[in-house]
Amino acid sequence: NFRLTRSNGWLTLEIPLVAELVSQEVNCYSRFDSGNCDDLWLLGEVAMDDCCLNPHYGYIGADGKCKYCGPPSWSEWTAWGRCSVSCKEGVSQRRRECQGQGKCAQATIPREIQKLSLETKVCSDSNCCPEQGQWSKWGQWQPCSVTCNKGVRNRVRTCTEPQPRCGGSCDGPSEEKEPCVVDRICPTHGSWSNWESWQPCSGTCGGENLPRPTQRRNRSCNNPPPSSVPPGDECPGLGSNTRTCDELPFCPVNGNWGQWGPPSSCSVTCGVGIHEMLRQCNNPAPKHGGLPCSGSNKDQKICNTKLHCPVDGQWSQWGKWEECKSNRGKIRCRKIGGQQRRQRWCEHTGFDGKTCKGQITDYRACYDITFCDFDGKWSEWSEWSQCEPPCGEGAKMTRERKCIPDLSEYDETVGFHIKVKAYFEGKPFANCTLLKDPKQSLACMNVPPCDT
Repeated sequence: NFRLTRSNGWLTLEIPLVAELVSQEVNCYSRFDSGNCDDLWLLGEVAMDDCCLNPHYGYIGADGKCKYCGPPSWSEWTAWGRCSVSCKEGVSQRRRECQGQGKCAQATIPREIQKLSLETKVCSDSNCCPEQGQWSKWGQWQPCSVTCNKGVRNRVRTCTEPQPRCGGSCDGPSEEKEPCVVDRICPTHGSWSNWESWQPCSGTCGGENLPRPTQRRNRSCNNPPPSSVPPGDECPGLGSNTRTCDELPFCPVNGNWGQWGPPSSCSVTCGVGIHEMLRQCNNPAPKHGGLPCSGSNKDQKICNTKLHCPVDGQWSQWGKWEECKSNRGKIRCRKIGGQQRRQRWCEHTGFDGKTCKGQITDYRACYDITFCDFDGKWSEWSEWSQCEPPCGEGAKMTRERKCIPDLSEYDETVGFHIKVKAYFEGKPFANCTLLKDPKQSLACMNVPPCDT
């Protein structure tokens, strides 16, 4: 059971530890990074309650997703997704999810969760859709590609009758080829075969003060050989190649591991951490290109302090502004400034965690205009709202004009020695001329269906 107590104006949440409950074994991570559990921070498999002794840790839940050990909060919104259609009007969506232990504020029923975790807006990647073009007639055949024997010739056509619009194209190739023959025998010029593999070096290890070993490779003028009638050219260059074996190393000495060193102290003072042991590749060390030691020079094991890490406090949302008052008497519908306040609470503090920084109470200057009569005027049209509902059929966006009271006779600031900005509190009566339709709505197009 949890207990909420008040002391000196502060709220404290007491969370008792229940040692006899056994939680499921999970893979525990020493860092939770925006919904990701990176293997770089994997500590190992422990009980979920032990992993969450540290509210900054994460673990892999039964559904295979990375879970957060800290208090519940909404993740950042994802980037807006691609438009639901490639041309004309569609919608784009973005999402966020509730991370942490428990439920996020205001997320109690599926419809509210959907509205808090999904947003939809109108989009248009292109004002028009692609239209295909048509090919012109084929042009004349071009001359043959060779002056003797067999070759190819080609002809082309253009996508212009009509041209495609808005990213369209023509179906099929723009070029056509066919074989052609010139009544003349071509000479065959000689061409080298591929180089044969390098022959083995004349030695296996290079000496510091001795000549370097060499190796040789050959090739033949037979790919193809030059023709006799009509005469073809011989292959240019030499049929053999020699090089020194500069890359030969000194004779290698392979490395071998030394003894493991003593284990380090636990990497953390609360929650779950690791012991680390080190060893060196010095028994012997690798020399002259010898193989390094195989495996890792580090080994680690889980250590469990069985101590809960501090849970720092988090401010709640500001409460509503209280009634606008003045020690000078009643100020409603009078041009006399007053003061109002709002409050917030430091939540989730536990296990010697830090309390919230800042003030628990906020004040501001105000005028009380509750139920006061004013002349009014109509505002300009507001921006179009997001689509509601954000998925499925019947989604609409709306905009409206509001009757705004004329508050020009009130001073924008109040105070004797120091002037501060004043805010208007309460809902007044504003008298505007009759407007036929102060609210408009339009259907959202191509809205994806809701997740099941």
